[in-house]
Amino acid sequence: MTKLFLTTALTCALALPALAATPAEGEKLADKQELNFWLLDAIKTLDPQKNTDADGSDVLRQLFEGLMNEDARGAMVPGLAERHEVSDDKLTYTFHLRDAKWSNGDPVTAGDVVFGWRRLADPATASEYAWFIELMNVENASDIVKGEKTPDQLGIKAVDDKTIEVRLTKPTPYFLKTLAHPSTFPVPQKVVEELGDKWTQPGNLVGNGAFKLDKHDLGVQLVMSKNDNYWDAEHTILTKLTATTVNDQSIALTRYSAGELDWISQLPAGQYPRLKEERPDEAHSTPWACSYAYLFNLSDKGPEALKDLRVRQALAYAVDRDVMVDKVLQGGQKPAYWWTHWAIEGFEAPDPEFGHWTQAERVEKAKALLAEAGYGPDKPLKLSIQYNTSEDHKKLAVAVQQFWKQIGVDVELKNYEWKVHTDRLQNQDFEVARYAWCADYNEPSTFLDYFRTDGYNNGKWSNAEFDKLLNDAKTAENPADLYKKAEEILIGDMALVPAYHYARAQIFKADLRGIPLENVMNDWYAKDIYRVAE
Repeated sequence: MTKLFLTTALTCALALPALAATPAEGEKLADKQELNFWLLDAIKTLDPQKNTDADGSDVLRQLFEGLMNEDARGAMVPGLAERHEVSDDKLTYTFHLRDAKWSNGDPVTAGDVVFGWRRLADPATASEYAWFIELMNVENASDIVKGEKTPDQLGIKAVDDKTIEVRLTKPTPYFLKTLAHPSTFPVPQKVVEELGDKWTQPGNLVGNGAFKLDKHDLGVQLVMSKNDNYWDAEHTILTKLTATTVNDQSIALTRYSAGELDWISQLPAGQYPRLKEERPDEAHSTPWACSYAYLFNLSDKGPEALKDLRVRQALAYAVDRDVMVDKVLQGGQKPAYWWTHWAIEGFEAPDPEFGHWTQAERVEKAKALLAEAGYGPDKPLKLSIQYNTSEDHKKLAVAVQQFWKQIGVDVELKNYEWKVHTDRLQNQDFEVARYAWCADYNEPSTFLDYFRTDGYNNGKWSNAEFDKLLNDAKTAENPADLYKKAEEILIGDMALVPAYHYARAQIFKADLRGIPLENVMNDWYAKDIYRVAE
């Protein structure tokens, strides 16, 4: 470490024990410790630095482990790093790794963490999440992502095999929260360099998580077994995980009832009230830090009509969120009139005027705005809505089609499989698209940074004042007001149609323990789950 680190008072994190599956007194474990959980879509990749979706993250948290984990309430707890220290100026973090091994028995080293972070930033990796390392404010990250500096100049280094030093460009209050995100997970340098793109295939993949990959039949099933080389394998009770992909949630529920699935993390729309009454010990609904919206393509490839604020406002006003939440979904979701999820820590919600109107008032205002923009019976507005395969997404898209029909808009619905849907989004090959964002960490910037001019931002909306507010928020002592102002700009310019804030209406077998119900992130670790004898 530098002399500064040796002589400066340090803020030390308590080396708390990581969570583990801990049966309560009197509980008897079931003889068979296996879990079969549901996935909506095929996992596009098992490469931590290339994954972009929530289902992929759920699987990667079992196969790999980052510097930090989350507990059952979403608080950060030690993961691969058993403790860390922060310099007085909050720009330098030092992490001390525990004795851990890869699933092939090799030691996990600080160099493997450095290698993973450099891969994330390196343009050669072509990671769609490269922006995340910029968001973390790691030194030189932006210049590396742009190709102006080399990956070895990233502000992370291995002091020795068990010690990592990270340098930030500015104090970042949410930095530790980013370290449970899969894009920051270490990967085995030796294996990746030897096998290239084939390193994530069954038989090749080497991870440091509590489970290892046995089988991956893309879009059908993924099987994992307990990793005996995991540092806390002694307290990992489940022995086998099976992730089964079923695009139709109603079919998934049928398979659950038949005993083929143990856990469906998103119930079909409209089913929660009945299931809660019939199976109160199995059906649960909790806030989930995801927001559902319809994204406008405001790029040069998008429709000219959407460049008109009046048109975007009309489309947003016409959507009846109460119908979507109360009639279609019925799972504890809340109508959304802004983007950031209401339950995110430190978020102060804006209060847009249209949120107080009746739906009839919104529809009349929408009709007037379209007329002002030059659209009517003689010149109807025609748009397409793209959505990925799911009965729920289809039901909602049909509902929006009808909402917009009321104001004179002709809508064509276009359905694509998940991979095609996301590829089209990333290439701006859409007009309006169903979209959702799940928080990468529990802080408002995880939602708002999506819409930065240089953010993920598939719709290519851009606003300089919005960008400045988010940059200022990164060093603000209390950024809540800045986040609120940014949200007001986003909704004032109607960069999207916010539809609803998620709740996770789910069902799982009554003998399962350890599935978190108080973590708004809804991140889970199979190492903390077990089954009791009934």
